[in-house]
Amino acid sequence: MTLQATNPQTSCADPEPSSTLRVAAAREAIQSGIKPILTTERLALRDALGRVLAQPIISPLDVPGHTNSAMDGYALKGSDLQSSSITSFKLIGTSVAGQPFPGHCQSGECIRIMTGAPMPEGADTVIMQEQAKLDETQMVSFTSQHKQGQNVRHAGEDIAKGSRVLEPGRRLTAADLGVMASLGFGEVSVRRRPRVAFFSTGDELRGIGESLREGDVYDSNRYSLYGMLKNCGVHLLDMGVIKDDPEALRQAFQAAAEEADMVISSGGVSVGEADYTKKILQQLGEIHFWKIAMKPGRPLAFGELGQTRFFGLPGNPVAVMVTFYQFVLPAIHYMATGKPYQPFILTAVCHDALRKRPGRYEFIRGVFSTGDDGQLSVESVGQQGSGILTSMSRGNCFILLPESCAGVSEGDRVEIQPFASLSLE
Repeated sequence: MTLQATNPQTSCADPEPSSTLRVAAAREAIQSGIKPILTTERLALRDALGRVLAQPIISPLDVPGHTNSAMDGYALKGSDLQSSSITSFKLIGTSVAGQPFPGHCQSGECIRIMTGAPMPEGADTVIMQEQAKLDETQMVSFTSQHKQGQNVRHAGEDIAKGSRVLEPGRRLTAADLGVMASLGFGEVSVRRRPRVAFFSTGDELRGIGESLREGDVYDSNRYSLYGMLKNCGVHLLDMGVIKDDPEALRQAFQAAAEEADMVISSGGVSVGEADYTKKILQQLGEIHFWKIAMKPGRPLAFGELGQTRFFGLPGNPVAVMVTFYQFVLPAIHYMATGKPYQPFILTAVCHDALRKRPGRYEFIRGVFSTGDDGQLSVESVGQQGSGILTSMSRGNCFILLPESCAGVSEGDRVEIQPFASLSLE
């Protein structure tokens, strides 16, 4: 790659100029440039786990379908509990799931009933078996105080017939599959998965198994991207490493744009890096090259290659992961669901003093834990350089220090974003 003389440029070590894009503004600009996927497909219920619902689920029946007992015990008329003349009840039968009691429960009578069994006609209350005593004459007496209507599940109490149970845009969970199965659904309509192509750029990058020459490094970014994308539930297109060659880059961008809804590259978007990369991107589409007031991950490119959305991430390994989690993941979520991404944020006591100047958003890699008192605490993993990928491996959260923050003292409360929450599956 030929290097050209340049004038001195601002760097991440300099104070942030007022023209530098803020993190929130970048997120808003990205979301406004994303179009949700509307194409749908039908899947068997078991294949729909983690997929995004395309149509509302309307219940064709009541759940439960009949009023039933929530306990093993005895069913009776609740009004009898208020009568001073009734001290014991005559046992007249049994109701179990699949074999309901066929008769009518009269005053002074009770029916042995099992959990889930239909309530007998005339009965509206269940007393649990642990609070009952059955004698040899088949008379039942009860201990403790009881309320009319207790321990009964009414028809439609969970789901009423005709109600909207699940809304479009929901990523389906294991519980959702169970709910739909309880309603008799064997198939479901879901949105097509986003197709995401990704590759690394750079003459110095080598694949695993290749020998390294002086100045070469193994391509770790593609493996980090693969793992993060896999957790987003997208359809992956790994295009490998693209050399710093204008024609090779042009062909890679064009091929990726033809196949994918989103293209992600790492490297080549910083000041002074491969000017022809920027020229090619601008020729093929509309691309914005931003300097964002954040650390790590200051350079970011975003735009369109035809109908495909493009992200150009920095080359440093940690910066790749931070910018992916803070910008690409929310974009994939919005593309897949049509709903804005809501990050999962917790508050913890910081055990370290963290130096920071106002003006930029910093994402400190940290380790949080729960103390014996049940309170969350967090501490830095140590070295925070954007090339120290082990800081992401050792950490389990980002410590979030927004633009207004001027540093953290030991014992201060801070916001954290657990790595475990940075998944769309």
